[in-house]
Amino acid sequence: MWEFSNHDFRIETRDLEGETTMEPIRGNLEVRGVGNSTAVSHLVFSITNLHFKDPGVINFILFIDDKEIGHLPLYIRKEGTK
Repeated sequence: MWEFSNHDFRIETRDLEGETTMEPIRGNLEVRGVGNSTAVSHLVFSITNLHFKDPGVINFILFIDDKEIGHLPLYIRKEGTK
């Protein structure tokens, strides 16, 4: 999966019930390196105007070449709560 080449990526967001909360983010990522060295590629972007109507947990799920690689939870709290 981590061969030096171009790879498609997709980031989906899902709530705890598995429902999609926004359109997936899609793109392409180039992994480059020299010889047998380890290669690293970074995905950095900003999401603007993202609103959630209720508190809860939203999972950001990363797919590379249609394989789920990992996820990161975002905890949504009501304003004024700790």
